[in-house]
Amino acid sequence: MYATCVTLKFTRRCGEAARIAMDDISAEWMTSPVRDCGSDNDVSNDDDDEDDEEEEPIRKRSKWPDLPIPAPWYGETSKETGFHRSSRLCLNQIRECLLEHRWQEAAEYLISYFQTLEEISTPRQLLATEIIFRLGSEILHQHPNSKLEDVNHFFDLMKNTGVRGYLKISLEHSFHLLLTGNFDDAVRQLTTAESWRYGKQSAVQADKMKLIHAYRGFLSYLSWISKKGSSSEDDDGDVSAIQEMHTYFRQACISLQEILKLPGVWDPFVVGYVNMLEFYNDHEGALNVLKEYAYDSRFPPNPNAHVYLYRFLKRQGSTEKKQIRVLKILGALVPSHELMLELFSLLLESGTEQSLKEALDVLFNLLDDCSWKHSVAAWTCFRNMIKLLRRKKLKHLLEEGWETRKDWWPAFHFRTYHARADFQLSRQLLLMKVVVASTLVGNKCMYCRRKNELENEREARRMIKTHKKRKR
Repeated sequence: MYATCVTLKFTRRCGEAARIAMDDISAEWMTSPVRDCGSDNDVSNDDDDEDDEEEEPIRKRSKWPDLPIPAPWYGETSKETGFHRSSRLCLNQIRECLLEHRWQEAAEYLISYFQTLEEISTPRQLLATEIIFRLGSEILHQHPNSKLEDVNHFFDLMKNTGVRGYLKISLEHSFHLLLTGNFDDAVRQLTTAESWRYGKQSAVQADKMKLIHAYRGFLSYLSWISKKGSSSEDDDGDVSAIQEMHTYFRQACISLQEILKLPGVWDPFVVGYVNMLEFYNDHEGALNVLKEYAYDSRFPPNPNAHVYLYRFLKRQGSTEKKQIRVLKILGALVPSHELMLELFSLLLESGTEQSLKEALDVLFNLLDDCSWKHSVAAWTCFRNMIKLLRRKKLKHLLEEGWETRKDWWPAFHFRTYHARADFQLSRQLLLMKVVVASTLVGNKCMYCRRKNELENEREARRMIKTHKKRKR
């Protein structure tokens, strides 16, 4: 009886979805003819010609160019059954609801879409499980009336649909609990997942189990931070709190050490591990972890790894030579990184001609990026660099850097409209750039001329205001 009701409900809703989809579900339905499954009647060429004639005025009136349209999630096939057709239309209707943030309607359609779990084909059944899990978790996360009980029930239901996705769903479940502020429940979920075993599937999902261990260790690190903050507030020093903090430290260290043996990007885990090692004055161990993460070929090139290493060296008061070496590698990966200004300052302190040349290259590379076009700090450094090179009679270094940029920097930085925009942002920015523009391009460049006009307008407005005040 229940199955009959669900089937009727599914058919009614998907029939409604089909009617709506045929009208306005998405552009792909409008650009390709829809065939009825099981129909033996072919569409004649005359009908095609009539359709083309009807569509031609529409194309002419269109204001938008023909753009590539993404393919639907489930494409129509020649051997499509009624079950697959209704499932496909229902899925596309869910997609429309998600895009338009109609969460309640999406949840209603998803209830009908659960029938796809009855697929006989194993690949299709696995795909249906993945789709239902992704859509359901998103709907529950966004639905205004979603409750924690509903979320827990849904995730438990998805865990029991197949053992192949148990660990992944458990990890996603813990993420959702963390987002909603249920830290203890998230810890319990990961703890339960750590003890999960299911024959050969345990070995197949070994990598996912390592992720479970890693995130369980990271939550231990967060618990350690919480205990550290509470124990520091107590001047007497609660012995039990300190012992509990050490327990969390040991649990976190074991898990974080294991995950760092695998290739990948593990930024939050590295930061947490180094933070704990520094707290217990194991600076040598923290340095080894950061060096391995930054330089070991097992890990992919990661700018953040060099940022963490540089900041650690800076905290420990390491020599400028070591700091410069790390920042140079960071500059090779990301020439426009914000720490490049610190590299410029360190190179400037050296004072040698080679260091000055490298400092100038850092500035040029920094200002090649559009995100630094309006940086007062960067242009101030450039102005100061020009003065230093003139004083040391090393202006040829400036000419060498300018040689490869003289064809495009004027249009990139020193047009008339740039002067107006810079003046509106900051007068200091305009003054700094004028010095650089007059040195690189010349005093008669359009940027310098526009700057003079803006200054004259500003002075005229100031005189008018003064004159009006005197009249009063």
